[in-house]
Amino acid sequence: MKPSASEYDIIFAGGGTTACVVAGRLATADSSLRILILENGRSTKDNPAHVQPGRFIENITTRGSEILTLHSSKPGINLDGRAPVASNANCMGGGSSINGLMYNRAPASDYDDWMQLGNPGWGSADLIPLAKKLETYQAGVVDATHGSSGPIKVSHGGYDTEVGKDFLAAAAGFPRGRSFTEDLNDFSTCNVYGRLPQFIDAETGRRSDTAHAYIYNQVHNENLHILNHARVNRVLFDEEKRAVGVEYQADGRDGAMLTAHASRLVVISAGAFCSPAILERSGIGARDILEKYAIPVVAELPGVGENYQDHHAVFPRYLAPENTVTIATLAQDKDGAFEAQWRQNGKGLLAATGLGVGIKLRPNEQDLEQLTPKFAARWESFFANFPGRPMVTICPLAGDILGNSAGIPIYNVIYYAAYPISAGYVHIRSADPFTPLEVESALLDRDEDLLVMRWAYKWSRELARRMDCYRGETIVGHPQFPGGSEAKCGAAAGPVELSAPEIQYTESDNEAIDAFHRAAACLAWHSLGTCAMRPQEESGVVDPRLNVYGVRNMKVADLSIAPLNVGANTYHTALLIGEKAAIIIAEELGISV
Repeated sequence: MKPSASEYDIIFAGGGTTACVVAGRLATADSSLRILILENGRSTKDNPAHVQPGRFIENITTRGSEILTLHSSKPGINLDGRAPVASNANCMGGGSSINGLMYNRAPASDYDDWMQLGNPGWGSADLIPLAKKLETYQAGVVDATHGSSGPIKVSHGGYDTEVGKDFLAAAAGFPRGRSFTEDLNDFSTCNVYGRLPQFIDAETGRRSDTAHAYIYNQVHNENLHILNHARVNRVLFDEEKRAVGVEYQADGRDGAMLTAHASRLVVISAGAFCSPAILERSGIGARDILEKYAIPVVAELPGVGENYQDHHAVFPRYLAPENTVTIATLAQDKDGAFEAQWRQNGKGLLAATGLGVGIKLRPNEQDLEQLTPKFAARWESFFANFPGRPMVTICPLAGDILGNSAGIPIYNVIYYAAYPISAGYVHIRSADPFTPLEVESALLDRDEDLLVMRWAYKWSRELARRMDCYRGETIVGHPQFPGGSEAKCGAAAGPVELSAPEIQYTESDNEAIDAFHRAAACLAWHSLGTCAMRPQEESGVVDPRLNVYGVRNMKVADLSIAPLNVGANTYHTALLIGEKAAIIIAEELGISV
């Protein structure tokens, strides 16, 4: 599967989640297509760090790792000058090879909004059939929205944690709790508790990522080529602005600068950070940015790199009893029992993530009192008439996503804002592909976003303190409430009664929560939007056929094309974009996928 020539039909600049879907579908449909995937990172084939679900935390938090590219963003105006770190996957399969594996689908209304922006074919009626096509649903009943024969496997994994069970039990007794459902992911259900399936094969216990599901299973196809450790510098154009190939650097900064030619199509699929960067280095973007770095303008598109969005997340830390099984327990597997069980039957802690239950939460009238009046306009315009839209997603993790070197049992009750108003940008700072990018995260830039996070903290803490495994809060990892506050954090002998009154927060307490979020909120690894699918006059970069405006034979296919945010973890949306892109390209090639 390594390149043996420089002439191809289709070249993919990037081998991430969506690229694997598109390339895999096309290669399966027509094995005579000469396809090249240029991936900046490493291979993930059968690597335990990638295929064992229980090891996901070490992938997404390892600083300086070869599988994670870190981007230091500008200091935030609502972060007391803190500069949050953004990141993207740097390996074959992209985020699907390293993420938390949460099967969390966006509400149908999100995609209908995409369509109404001028993108026919991208509404929920078009995409839900593709959601069925791509999956084998092993987590419940296969129905009108779930599939039974797709390449991506969805199950509840091989181990249910006590932390997850405690969360659901606490939710059942919480006086302001919601009801329960067997399926949180039917594209409409919201504001109820339930189990959140994982992208895990129930039979093998392996991660279900796009590299293995769409690409590595085609080793027999001599026309499907992968080149790892190849950084795409720019796209090459002829006199008619037709993409004819790419220039790339193999094996790092000191490697040779090479070219590969594409007779039919170049697909940029490098993600929300690297796709706009490749476009700008290729002469496609805002004129002032290109001229600043002496890059000849091929197509003036000011929207390139703009509209950067992510979810805003926090991971409060709670103390648990000494015998609590968490993901950190894997480090105690000195005799290899977990490894042996996983290899024998795909079960046990390595076949799980420590996640698995949660709620897509919306405020009721009582909750709205905590958010108004500053949030009233946002509520009425975006949420009130769309009951399927969550304001936050809350889920417990049996473990500490930020690391727990002290060996103390910790669990998080994670929450993230599903639709922050804040939006930033991503741009190059040089024509050199190895120069770090300029990133404006816009994390918590809007006061409305701070209000949502404040409400989410209070709600999640009420659930956490009712869980049987609750033994209090860590001092680091929570707001520093003033002395004498009812909300003060610390160790506890056990949970409060399910019917216990809720903590009453003072204005000083609210200020402490806001200060905590300014210091601790982070980006949720859910970046999108920087090559938005919109009309060109509305800062669009690609049209509904994913063609880049102003050039020919070139498309973008990844989460960067999302014109608006989605109220869910983004892996599933990346899959949908891949399946849709494969259909579009296949139609233009005269084949069927």
